Amino acid sequence: MKEVPILYSRKEECCGCTACYAICHKEAISMVEDEEGFEYPQIDESKCVRCYQCIKVCPIKVARAQ
Repeated sequence: MKEVPILYSRKEECCGCTACYAICHKEAISMVEDEEGFEYPQIDESKCVRCYQCIKVCPIKVARAQ
């Protein structure tokens, strides 16, 4: 089975745009608020089907791939 996608390793790698959250058809991604009030995506591994749509829609990952 494929690995669960890694949306970011450090918070600086996430702009909080919610594109990954919006595209997930399985509702496996939730936006969780950190101690400073910013929201970051969190994947529920039990719901994730490893389609990687979240990675494909991420503006930061898309920009880095070019």
